[in-house]
Amino acid sequence: MDTVARYATSSDLALGVAERLMRRLEELQIASDGPVHLCLTGGNIANRIYESFTEMIAGSGLDPDRIVLWWGDERFVPTEDPDRHAGRTLSILARTFALAPGQTHPMPAADGVADNDAAAATYAKELGDTAFDICLMGIGKDGHTASLFPNHPSFDIATTHTVIGVSDSPKPPAERISLTVPAFNRSREVWYLVSGANKANAVARAHSGDPSIPSGVIRGAERTLWLLDREAAAKFPYHECSF
Repeated sequence: MDTVARYATSSDLALGVAERLMRRLEELQIASDGPVHLCLTGGNIANRIYESFTEMIAGSGLDPDRIVLWWGDERFVPTEDPDRHAGRTLSILARTFALAPGQTHPMPAADGVADNDAAAATYAKELGDTAFDICLMGIGKDGHTASLFPNHPSFDIATTHTVIGVSDSPKPPAERISLTVPAFNRSREVWYLVSGANKANAVARAHSGDPSIPSGVIRGAERTLWLLDREAAAKFPYHECSF
């Protein structure tokens, strides 16, 4: 099932998705006594969502001890490098979110592993057969998502690997780690979070199922949400959108 939600501005998107995420996590925790597996993405709009989300935790019905955090991709740089997704995200969440080491799974950094292929193998073992309850993802203007790029070896829909080292990335830095298309497609729900007019064409292609771009073939097993600001949703007919 697809859900398309259009927000007036990027600020509205950040707040609206944070509220939606809080509600959904609470619902999942009510429905099951087990942990909820949440896969995070990096980027500006995602971090703005996390900022809003952390402000909602106090007084909510969410039990942070039952949330397990994963990452969909990472720049293969040293731990303290500001380009690293996990560093920024964890610094935001740590303000109000209990981050138990056993429930927080950032990808390996470049100062702890020989190379990005070894890091990918390590993360694949950690991931095992985990299927995410919710997987947050962005879309680049070329249709890439996570660190899977069109017309690049990283984009392999038939791979048997769940995590790969990505080299010669079209977008810097060149060395990265990413989950693969089959690993993402195990997710119960995939949420695409996209802001900006420069993404509108890519978002429309992804939503139409364009098989030449990674975001065109990654879908939630049960549900896919397209959470967009007005500019990113410019190519969508209004009747397809909710507010």
